Amino acid sequence: MQSILYDLLNTAVENRASDVHVRKDKNALLRIDGSLVEVEYVVTREIMDQFLEQIVPPGQMNRFIETGDLDFAWEEPEVGRFRVNLHRERGRRGLSMRYVKGKAPTLEEVNLPMILKKIAESRSGIIFVTGTTGSGKSTTMAAMLDHINTTMKRHIITIEDPIEYTFTDKRSFFEQREVGLDAESFDSALVHALRQDPDIIVIGEMRTRKTFETALAAAETGHLVITTLHTRDAAQSITRILDMFPMDERDTIRRSMAGTLRASICQRLAPRAVGKGVIPITEIMINTPIVRKLIFDGRLDKLSQAIEGGSEDGMMTFNMDLLRRVNEGIISEETALSLSDNPQALRMNLKGIFLSDGGGIIQ
Repeated sequence: MQSILYDLLNTAVENRASDVHVRKDKNALLRIDGSLVEVEYVVTREIMDQFLEQIVPPGQMNRFIETGDLDFAWEEPEVGRFRVNLHRERGRRGLSMRYVKGKAPTLEEVNLPMILKKIAESRSGIIFVTGTTGSGKSTTMAAMLDHINTTMKRHIITIEDPIEYTFTDKRSFFEQREVGLDAESFDSALVHALRQDPDIIVIGEMRTRKTFETALAAAETGHLVITTLHTRDAAQSITRILDMFPMDERDTIRRSMAGTLRASICQRLAPRAVGKGVIPITEIMINTPIVRKLIFDGRLDKLSQAIEGGSEDGMMTFNMDLLRRVNEGIISEETALSLSDNPQALRMNLKGIFLSDGGGIIQ
């Protein structure tokens, strides 16, 4: 049955909106190509109450009343699936809804580097997919899983809150568990997953120390763990995990990560220079012998240099990918410079000037 907000959600999808924001007695907002657009649709208190009655999973409203936040998924008939966050702001209810395409895309469809295929084929270890909120981490992870599903026979267990992409078995066998509906928590679902004979465990988000400890144990015993983190660059994934632990435990965790990490993939979204839509800009750190030694020795400040010098192994910095996309004509120089962590160096690169490790200039 269609919800009371069917027309709004349908309009959002038809206009390629990634998100829908709804507040009581305010015009709804759509995020289209990265920008917020106000639409002539006001959600009254009556409409909001009726919509929540229609979409909130049975028994979950009490959790929202207690905590002020609730995450779940909603599938609008004939429109599509949405990841929903119900929250309070200044005592009022608000909704943020992220449109999720039901079918997982291929790496080619979302313009991701093909080195991600090789990374996804890892037999064991941990792969981090990182970035800020709304940077497309879930889509990248889904595209990697699609590659595995198409090419390899694997038992894949996903643990998500909520489920974003649904997978149809091809060569692989999927079991998708949603926290709050199929499992009590990420931690409990992960512990039980280890007893379900998985080859690959996908964790929607690495939120706690306990979850990471269990994931690390899984990786060390021959499983492949793929998960997301909120970081601004690939190397920061290491420090982000270490920050979960007290100082006296960090050396042990860091050395374990040196052996179990397979790759850290960080991304940002850039608007296309021509037409509509966005394209992912990626930074990729692969656990080569050099990277492994830097992590083991605690020389994390040198990881960015290792990424920059590791292009033959498939690694790339944000500036390298930004330069590539500008040269292809996909994004503008202005966009590239605004997304760069080192715009001065990128500006030189765009002029064909590159600094060597020794500080000299390479034309």
